[in-house]
Amino acid sequence: MQERHTYDLGMIGNCAYLALIGKDTDIKWMCMPRFDSSFIFGSLIGGEKGGEFSIKPTSENYKITQDYIPNTNVLETVVETDEFAYKIIDCAPRFRQFDRYYRPQMLIRKIEPLRGLPQLKVVCNPVGDYGQKKLTRERGSSHIRYFGLPETLRLTTNIPINMVMDSSPFVLTKTRYMVMTYGAPLEAELQETAENFISKTIFYWQNWVKSTSIGQHYQEQVIRSSLALKIHQYEDTGGIIASPTMSLPESPGSTRNWDYRYCWMRDTYYTLTAFNNIGHFEEMENYFLYLTNIPMRGKERVQPLYNLVGESTIIEKELDLPGYLGNQPVRVGNDAYTHIQNDVYGQILLAILPLYTDKRFANMEKSQSAYLLKTILEKIEFTMDEADAGLWEFRNLKQKHAYTHLFQWAGSHAAMKIAKEIGEIELGKKAEKLLKQAAAHLEKCYAPSRKAYAQAEGVERMDASTLQLIMMNYMPHNSQKAKDHLKALEEDLKVGKGLFYRYKHADDFGEPETTFLICAFWYAEALACVGRTEEAMEAFEEVIGYSNHVGLLSEDVKSSDGSMWGNFPQAYSHVGLVNAAYRINNKLDKPDFLP
Repeated sequence: MQERHTYDLGMIGNCAYLALIGKDTDIKWMCMPRFDSSFIFGSLIGGEKGGEFSIKPTSENYKITQDYIPNTNVLETVVETDEFAYKIIDCAPRFRQFDRYYRPQMLIRKIEPLRGLPQLKVVCNPVGDYGQKKLTRERGSSHIRYFGLPETLRLTTNIPINMVMDSSPFVLTKTRYMVMTYGAPLEAELQETAENFISKTIFYWQNWVKSTSIGQHYQEQVIRSSLALKIHQYEDTGGIIASPTMSLPESPGSTRNWDYRYCWMRDTYYTLTAFNNIGHFEEMENYFLYLTNIPMRGKERVQPLYNLVGESTIIEKELDLPGYLGNQPVRVGNDAYTHIQNDVYGQILLAILPLYTDKRFANMEKSQSAYLLKTILEKIEFTMDEADAGLWEFRNLKQKHAYTHLFQWAGSHAAMKIAKEIGEIELGKKAEKLLKQAAAHLEKCYAPSRKAYAQAEGVERMDASTLQLIMMNYMPHNSQKAKDHLKALEEDLKVGKGLFYRYKHADDFGEPETTFLICAFWYAEALACVGRTEEAMEAFEEVIGYSNHVGLLSEDVKSSDGSMWGNFPQAYSHVGLVNAAYRINNKLDKPDFLP
C-alpha cells in the first residue's frame, strides 16, 4: 500500500478568523480580516510566495507531537530533540467580556521551554494580495509593524526584536510570547495579556463543550467535530463556510481545485440539524440571521452560495501560485454561484422550520413570515419542472435530480407546518400541491431494474445523495423498498473500508478518483435507519479512522490508500460525523452502566 497522504495541520479560530498550523510549527494558512480575505500566511498553496511564520529548532533532527488542549480549539505543539524540548501554544482568543464575545484579529503564540536549553529561530514573513505583495517592515521597541495590507499588521514580542527581524538563532531560557494583531495593536502588557487571554479562551471552550448535548458513544469524535464546526461560523454575519481553504485538489492532478471559503445554501439543513443535535442554539440563531439577509425577493433566484456577508458575486479567477504539491490551477472565487441548484429552496424551508415549531425560539423575529413563505413556495413552483446542476454542481450536465426533488418534497412538508403555525391556510394548500408534484418527479427517478432510485429522471446511475431518501423518511425505514435501495447503492458506490463514491460516471473532469467523506457518514446513518445498527457502527468507526492526527477531516478520501484530499478541514464532513453519531446513539439508547 502506498503511504497515506494526510494534512498534517491543526486548526485554531475564534469565529472571526481561522489559521492552520503545521506540525513543523509554521502557520500554513491564515486569512485576515475575514475567512475569504487574502492569506497573510499561505505556504499551503503559495510555496515561497505564501510567506512563513515558524518557530523551529536550529537542529535538523527533531520530533514533533501536536494536539489540542482537551475540549478546546487551543493547539499545543511539542518540539523535541535529544538535547532539549519546548512547547508552542497557539491560541485565537475568544471569551465572554462585557456581555458579548471578545474575538479579536489576534494570534497568540506562547513558546515555553520544557527541557534543556532549546536553540531555535523565528521566521515571520507575512505577505499580501495572495502572495503577490511583499510587506515592508518597521522596527519598534518591542514590536514589528508590517505595512502593505488594508490595515497594519503588528507583531509584539519579548523575543529580542533583532532576532525576529533577522531570523537569527537564540537560546530559549524562559517563556516567550508573540502576539500578532491585524488592525488594533496590542497596547497592554504582553505576558500578562497573553496568559490571561489563553486561560480565558481555554475556559470558554471547555465550558462550551460542557453545554454540548451528546450521546455516550463516540464522544471524543463528536466533541472535536463540534469544536471544528463552531469556528467555521463567521459570527459577525452568522454565515458558515464550507472550508477555510482554497484549491486543495480533490485528487492529485485532477484540476478539481476549488475555493470553499463561502456559504453554501445546500449545507443549511444539515448544518443546522447538527447544531440542533448537539443542543447549541446560538449558532442556529446566528445562521438564521444570515439567511434573512439573502436576497429572495421577486423573480430573483437564490444562488447555491454567497460570500460571508451575503453578497452574490463571487467571480472565479486563477492565481499565479505553485499550488498544493504543485497542483494547479489555483482558483480564488467560485463560479458555482452562477449555477442553477433548485434544492436550495427546500433547504431554506427546512432550515427555518424550527423557528416556528421549536418553542425555544420564542423571541426570534418572524414578522416577514408570510411573505418569506410565499416567496420561497413560488420559487419551488417556478423551478419544479426544471433541470439543474444538482448538489454536486455539474458544470456541463443538467438533469432533473432526485436529490433536488427530495428537497422540494421535504421543503413543502416544512412549508405546510409553517403555514399552519402562522395561520396561512392558502399557503398551506399550495405547499401540499407542490409536495405531490415533487413526489411525482421522484417516482420518475425510480429504476425498477435496480429496485432503487437513480440519480435523476431518465437514467439508471446510482448517486450517494439518494441515501437521503432513507434518512429523510421518504421511504419508511422498515420498508423493503428502503432496504433494496440501500443494497443497490452499496453494490455500485461502496468501496474500501466504509467509503462511498458520490457517483461513478464521468463528469466535467472525468471519472471521480476519490470518495466524498460525507457520503460515508450518510451511509452509516442510512444503515442505522434500516436497523443494521452493528454495521452502522462498524462503518462509522472505519470512517472516523480517516481523520488526521488531531481528529480533523478532509473533503475527500482515496479508497486505495486512505489518503486525505480536497479542502481541509471540511465543515460538511464534520457535520456528517455529528449527525451520524446522533442517529447511531439514538438507536443504541440504553442505560450508560450497560456495556
